[in-house]
This record gives sequence, C-alpha cells and structure tokens, in this order.
Amino acid sequence: MLICFQTHGILNAVSWGVLMPLGAVIARYLKVFKSADPAWFYLHVTCQTAAYIVGVAGWGTGLKLGSDSVGVTYSTHRALGITLFCLGTLQVFALLLRPNKDHKIRIYWNFYHWAIGYATIIISIINIFKGFNALEVSAGDRYDNWKHAYTGIIAALGGIAVLLEAYTWIIVIKRKKSENKFSQGMNGTNGANGYGSRPQQ
Repeated sequence: MLICFQTHGILNAVSWGVLMPLGAVIARYLKVFKSADPAWFYLHVTCQTAAYIVGVAGWGTGLKLGSDSVGVTYSTHRALGITLFCLGTLQVFALLLRPNKDHKIRIYWNFYHWAIGYATIIISIINIFKGFNALEVSAGDRYDNWKHAYTGIIAALGGIAVLLEAYTWIIVIKRKKSENKFSQGMNGTNGANGYGSRPQQ
C-alpha cells in the first residue's frame, strides 16, 4: 500500500504538477523567438503528451488506492483528480481537431485551448497539495520533504515565468518599434514610392 501511495504521488506530481506547467511555459514564451519556430510547438506537444500519459498512469494508481482503501475517502482530492483526467482528455481531442491557422474558427479554438490548459494547471497544483495533505493525515510529516521540494519547483517555474514574461514583452515592443520605423521609411521621405515628400509629376 505504501509503495502504491508513493507511486501515485510521484507520477501525479511529475506529470500534472511539473510537466504540464513546463509545457505551458514553453508555449507561452519560446514562440516569441522566431528562431524557436516550429521547435517550440513540438516541445510543447511532447511535454504535454508525456504529462498526459504519465498523469493517466497516476490517475489509475489513484483509482486502485481508492478501491483498496475501504472507508478512507478524500472526496475533494478524488473529485479534482477526475476533473483533471477529463480536462486532460479534452485537450488531447482538441489537439487532434486543431484547425489551420487561417481557419475562421481558429481564434475560438485558441481560446478554448488556452482556457482549458490553464484551468488544468491551476487545478493540478491545488490537487497535488491536497494529496500532500492526505499524506500528512495517513503518514504524519515523513513526506514533508516531498512537499517542500515540490513547492520549490513550482516557485522556480513561477519565477522563471515572471522573468520570461518581462523579457518577451521587451522583445515584442522592440520588434513593433522596428517594424514601425521600417514602415515609415518605406512610405516617408526616403520611401520606396520614389517621390518621398515631393509632389508626383
């Protein structure tokens, strides 16, 4: 039973709690760099697919624990786990049904993918801490180091995300300024129209 508890915790913490947020960070920030296209997309898909596969295995161990632990019920933890499995499965189907970039419904698909993805990450982090609380009830503080390690990993990912958010915004702003200057140069006094500010003859 103890091994099953440990396996369940490790699989879910690594998949839903680490790989899933990491995949979101990759998609959010790497795509800003033109040199990272299309590598960022394949990294994102690989990370999220691995997270889903490992997460399903962790979900399966949770079902096993539930069936073997008669009279012991963690209702919230179980309900959130089922919700995560459903949301993760919806994301897999969404990937299979992803429309082309120029399709008229792509904007709606993007919003759906974004909303379900971030909801999954938020719920997964909450549920992992619910799992740690369940461990404390059954095993005391012997797994506190696990909880502290996971907290450190999530804090590190959050810190990296904040730094990348600021850095990518700087890149985007500089890129837009550069594009505006180029556009003004094409249509200004030295523009490609060959006339500049002179009246056309």
